[in-house]
Amino acid sequence: MQKKYINEQNDLVELCHHLKSSDALMIDTEFVRTRTFYPKLGLLQVCNGEYLALIDPLAVDDLSPFWALIADESIEKVVHACSEDLEVFLTHANCRPKNLIDSQIMMSFLGYGLSIGYAAMVEHFLGVSLDKSDSRTDWLKRPLSDSQIVYAQADVDYLYQLYPTLKSQLQLTPWFEAVKQETQMMIERKYTPTDASQLYRNIKMSWRLNAKQLNLLKQLVIWRFEQAQKRDMPIGFIAKDHTLFGLAKVNPKSIEVMGSIEGVELLDVRHKGKAMLAVLNFANKMSEDEYPEPLSRLDEYPGYKQTYKKVKNFIAEIAKANEIAIENLASKKQINQFLTWHFNLPGELINIEQVDLLRNWRKSLFGEQLLAFAKAEFVS
Repeated sequence: MQKKYINEQNDLVELCHHLKSSDALMIDTEFVRTRTFYPKLGLLQVCNGEYLALIDPLAVDDLSPFWALIADESIEKVVHACSEDLEVFLTHANCRPKNLIDSQIMMSFLGYGLSIGYAAMVEHFLGVSLDKSDSRTDWLKRPLSDSQIVYAQADVDYLYQLYPTLKSQLQLTPWFEAVKQETQMMIERKYTPTDASQLYRNIKMSWRLNAKQLNLLKQLVIWRFEQAQKRDMPIGFIAKDHTLFGLAKVNPKSIEVMGSIEGVELLDVRHKGKAMLAVLNFANKMSEDEYPEPLSRLDEYPGYKQTYKKVKNFIAEIAKANEIAIENLASKKQINQFLTWHFNLPGELINIEQVDLLRNWRKSLFGEQLLAFAKAEFVS
């Protein structure tokens, strides 16, 4: 296998020409995201068995030949735990991968748990113990150290070695198509634009606020998100969740009052007090017609615990009959999503197309049964 370090445009073009005829490519990325909103790409790794290449995005100006491979449906791409890699593809090239499969998801459907790490997977199948000490090093610093090079190569080298085993084992089960669909669902979520107007729903305890307070929180969260994007800073560097919650709850009229509110961080007030006060002033001038509907809390719905348990037990029986872990069929979050939709809770915006348990392979496996079960057991 030829190992290459690509830091010239012509070399990248030549490499991608060779890779274009590959059946499968092992892909990984290295990036830094300690003080930024967007990941800063430091390295791209690719391997097809004939070539193992590290591509330097700081030296090569035009990465479009590589992004074309990511978007080429005729080439299978394999990534382990692809969520952050997807964000790199999206933010650096608006490149949507096609024919991608996540080896971590493959492992989960083979019975190794939902989140087995790359090193554990390599050690299990190949008996190789990887040194992961370079995982959090500065991938933007040049030149890369010898240990960084070895680490980066290992992330695609061993994946190439073990992927045929993963694929052959998975193809002996009924779950290969499910794995591909799960990977595709991850891509859909990552590539769906963030609706800043709905981010307030993610703030802890937001269900405790009335409509006016919720509108204040909504506007503060929109402001924070837009600031983070504009300034390329982590959300928490703009203002903390509990600061925004405290301000929305109390609705202070001055910066002096802000600092005395429980949960509000003084540093947030010191650096962003004027801006946050301006947001509150803007929100206070909005009409009540523009306020969001108060949020419901699912676990306060009558009989929630018993209802949740019934659904979980129902899915556990499906899992047992199909010899698959229940965690692969439904997480607690997914069961709660289904119940929120089924009970049509006020303030929630979920339609049937968004309910994971009623989509894709889950729909085929048990979706109709679940709907019939819920209709018979629960009054919505």
